[in-house]
Amino acid sequence: MKHTFTLITALLAPLSTLHAAEPTALGLQSPMQLWADYDPNKGDFKEEIISEETKDGITHREFYMSAYVLGEDVRVYCTYSVKAGVTKAPGLLNVRGWMSFPGTQWPYVKDGWACLSFDYCGKTGDRKHYTKYLDRFSYANHDRASGGVVHDKTLDGKSITDPRQSADYVWSAIARRALSYLEQQKEVDKTRLGAIGYSYGGTLMWALGTDPRLKAIVPHSGIGWIEYWRNNAVWMYMVPYVEPPKTPGEELFLATMAPEVYVPHVTAATLYLNGSNDHHGCGERGLESFKHFAPGVLWSFAVQARGHHNTDKLDQDTKMWLEKYVLGKDIFWPAHPKSEIQLNADGVPELRVTPASPERVQKVEMVYAQKEPVCMNRIWRDITPVKQGGTWIAKMPVLHVNDYVFGYANLIYDTTVVRSTDFNAVIPAKLGPAKATDTATELYTGDGGIGTWSNVAETEGIGGIKGFRCTDNKLGTGTDLTTKPEWKATSPKAQLGFKFYCTQPQTLILTAGDFATEIEITAAEDRWQDIQIPASKLLNPNHQKHFASWKGVNAIQLKAKTDTDITKVLFAQFKWLILDQPAAK
Repeated sequence: MKHTFTLITALLAPLSTLHAAEPTALGLQSPMQLWADYDPNKGDFKEEIISEETKDGITHREFYMSAYVLGEDVRVYCTYSVKAGVTKAPGLLNVRGWMSFPGTQWPYVKDGWACLSFDYCGKTGDRKHYTKYLDRFSYANHDRASGGVVHDKTLDGKSITDPRQSADYVWSAIARRALSYLEQQKEVDKTRLGAIGYSYGGTLMWALGTDPRLKAIVPHSGIGWIEYWRNNAVWMYMVPYVEPPKTPGEELFLATMAPEVYVPHVTAATLYLNGSNDHHGCGERGLESFKHFAPGVLWSFAVQARGHHNTDKLDQDTKMWLEKYVLGKDIFWPAHPKSEIQLNADGVPELRVTPASPERVQKVEMVYAQKEPVCMNRIWRDITPVKQGGTWIAKMPVLHVNDYVFGYANLIYDTTVVRSTDFNAVIPAKLGPAKATDTATELYTGDGGIGTWSNVAETEGIGGIKGFRCTDNKLGTGTDLTTKPEWKATSPKAQLGFKFYCTQPQTLILTAGDFATEIEITAAEDRWQDIQIPASKLLNPNHQKHFASWKGVNAIQLKAKTDTDITKVLFAQFKWLILDQPAAK
């Protein structure tokens, strides 16, 4: 079958509105036509129970079921949890991130929801249970050792010619099949279904949100604008703004499978949560999607300032949103606020925010950044607003009036709901007689001597822990902070310790002079992890000698091993440790 497609178009000016185009007069295809012949309810589930137990009043089941994709039977590994004896339970589909196991939303289950989660990672490592992709779908395995992943180009580097060649099609088909299983459970009220997605699970929410069975969805971090846009570093506020030519595979993927192209077809009430410095959520380009919801479809978003791949300060929104639009509870939700950047009488840019329902606003948090076009690399600064009537105003001093200045605000209401303003961006000189009143020394601050690390941006991870992220995957990051007396290792038994936060496994190379070692950065969505590295772990490859001691080391460097990405790792709290026990490997 020959597939035609719609192009995602964007005006070349960086301040223009980016949008997903509908079918044009050229007779090109809508993404929804791709799914016209897919019936997620068709065929027997062939349920195979691995384990089932009832403990503390909750029944938890692990099992395989069948999903039928392009005529093939894919055995999908799932978990299902529900209160024992409950009836008419609302159903929640929980879609986790890259390389993740299925995971139960236990707080929701304890509140009476029935929760289903499924694996779409496929075979990796020594996992005993996983979704079993046939050879035909090897390109849906996350782990390259088991096949690898296809988006817009095949594993041999050629452009896809059919959107169903993409792993995203397979994963989306499985997600809708999992929804079918959930709604058909005897405890579940099929008229009350919602879904939460994290990271790439959030990415899958957008196609899933077009399924009329879902009342509400909550994507965390994933919003699309990755293929072509992020991968080719096509940032909205580059100067000059340039879009490289798209390959045929990119054009086809962007027209039929990219999450952003589904936005005009979403029917579920949609809440999007993200971090301002997230490598996955694509920053302000992602927020452009909300300009293209169909009339009457409800939406809201909140962006955690300096958030990397976490939204812990916003998570209360998730529960209230699902209770409002799935359970039908009468929960106050404010309308979208108004915001803009203007020059004040002295020529200084100001962020002006006018909330809906201002009488219920408990706090207004404003941040701004300058010049940096790459959303992941921005250094956000807090600014204190002053209330004038129903509007909050804060000054945004700049270094250069011909560089972009960016600003937005989070509004915290008396119900604890957080709603963000639009992402505002202007070149001050284009607003009028702007004046530069900032000083460079105020721009780069942070905990733990962040200014001494190369190629980094300050950010904030889960739990409010401040750290930094490397901004250059090729060069990595390094510091000579250890040359300062207060940062030297004073004991020959010292080990290098630090915290890291990462949701996708990475392998890094740690170097000190002529000595180096590989560090395995494991993934965890819900916490920071600690690592301690003894000097003896580092080896000189020339004479095969181990590093004797961290004492006196002058510089440290961290780089990504080939085919891994250091920019997806958050670092914090580097320190020297004296441990009695052997360090963790």
